[in-house]
Amino acid sequence: MDIQVRVWRQAGPSDKGKMVTYDVKDISPDASFLEMLDVLNENLILSGDEPVAFDHDCREGICGACGMMINGVAHGPEKATTTCQLHMRHFNDGDTIDVEPWRAAPFPVIKDLVVNRGAFDRIIQAGGYITAPTGTAPEAHSTPVPKPDADLAFEAATCIGCGACVAACPNGSSMLFTAAKVAHLGLMPQGQPERATRVIDMLEAQDDAGFGGCTNMGECTTVCPKGIPLTLIGRLNADYRKSVRGN
Repeated sequence: MDIQVRVWRQAGPSDKGKMVTYDVKDISPDASFLEMLDVLNENLILSGDEPVAFDHDCREGICGACGMMINGVAHGPEKATTTCQLHMRHFNDGDTIDVEPWRAAPFPVIKDLVVNRGAFDRIIQAGGYITAPTGTAPEAHSTPVPKPDADLAFEAATCIGCGACVAACPNGSSMLFTAAKVAHLGLMPQGQPERATRVIDMLEAQDDAGFGGCTNMGECTTVCPKGIPLTLIGRLNADYRKSVRGN
């Protein structure tokens, strides 16, 4: 299949960017979106041009590195799919595809499609840990955890920190990310000692980074490749209210 790709090109954080159009021919419908970008970059290098910079690592939908807007949708048109798992068969021969970086003030563009997501790291550093000494690995049943709590904690822990929730949110909010990180520790016995301070510290770090406020639009969970539920934001808000009241 032959497609036309309009890609955001920006040489550096302080440079002015623009959309540049490229033709990419003979792409297999079974190729992933990132493999298509690989072919584009090979062609650019052979012609003496600068390749398009984009983030990638595992290419298995695990690491969360491959964030980009595809035709205005975070990670592209398929639900519960990372960019690296999006295949070209979901597009049509002759399509024009727009590819842009995440658009959020706390995610400044480094180059082309690569943004700095260090703000997420600072949120994690503020409270995404436990201090309870665990020693060697305990027996699996030595700390009873109710099955519903374990399931919800695991669901929250599947967040890969890609930033799609921020890119999709009209307010540029990271509440779904923060809620997932607060919930997966707060639901487990080992995470209880910091439960009250964790939610306060992580929300303060979120605000300091410049993320917007949540107004429950729901776009975040719609584009989340791991399907993190919006209900976790409600859980975070409940924990925050209890923490500031000292209950």
